[in-house]
Amino acid sequence: MDTVVELLKDEMSAVEGQIKTNLSSDVQLVSQVGEYILSSGGKRIRPMLLLLSARLCNYQGEKHVELASVVEFIHTATLLHDDVVDSADLRRGNRSANSVWGNQASVLVGDFLFAKSFSVMVNSESLKILKILSDTTTQLAEGEILQLINTCDLEVDEPRYLQVVRDKTAILIAAACQVGGVLAGVDEQKELALREFGLEIGIAFQLMDDALDYVADEADFGKERGHDLYEGKMTLPLICAFAKSSAEEKEEISRIVEAEELSTEDLDYICELIDRHGGIDYTRQRAADRIELAKRQLELFPDCEAKQALFDLADYVVTRNK
Repeated sequence: MDTVVELLKDEMSAVEGQIKTNLSSDVQLVSQVGEYILSSGGKRIRPMLLLLSARLCNYQGEKHVELASVVEFIHTATLLHDDVVDSADLRRGNRSANSVWGNQASVLVGDFLFAKSFSVMVNSESLKILKILSDTTTQLAEGEILQLINTCDLEVDEPRYLQVVRDKTAILIAAACQVGGVLAGVDEQKELALREFGLEIGIAFQLMDDALDYVADEADFGKERGHDLYEGKMTLPLICAFAKSSAEEKEEISRIVEAEELSTEDLDYICELIDRHGGIDYTRQRAADRIELAKRQLELFPDCEAKQALFDLADYVVTRNK
């Protein structure tokens, strides 16, 4: 990951400058909330993927910097809304924006970031890019609604879970990679290869996120352990454990998932059950499989520094601990 950061140092510095420019508003609260969450330790994976994809395709212009800031704005807007929906107190190890300024401010600033994203998108002067990113924001909203529908539903299986992951997380990462290719004017085969690369990376990223929710140290991961369970989310570690559980264990899981409060004892019980039934190992292996699928998507591109950096970023997804 360090080599990727070094390779993109100048371009990412330009992206950060663009983000600050985009946050400019006569309404002080917009800048306060926006700067708070955008400077709270995000890894900027989506902008980096867009920049690297553009570089892989030999893009020579400057619009990739603006569009890299756009995908980060869209991502940040979803985080602001997510934390309200999930009643989250922590985000990236800091107090969530909604716990500092309240739900109303978080939702409205999220709306501002979405609106500003579309304003900046128009500067790309590409109807295709505008369509890709507008379709993506629609699908992101659908993913959030699907996740809400699946709350506390013990019948959620791996395919249903993966549909939420695709729509809620992977689709924006796929779009970031695809936009890099569209900017460079690559043919449809290469454009779709970049999109599929991003889609697999995005799925792997969320799989690891869901595994870390049960095993990562809160100080490292930046949010409370077991938060997904507290929200009644059926993620892959629990789906795997539930499928292998006895009737008695399933009954206990059902009680815990549907309970209004999550006790430390209940969280420990679920974590032990997931560990005993191999839920974390299974999820990590599925993530590793997705990374291998992602790398194969780029076989039609020649070996180069940008391609290796994309591979390094892909490997980081399954080795991170936060």
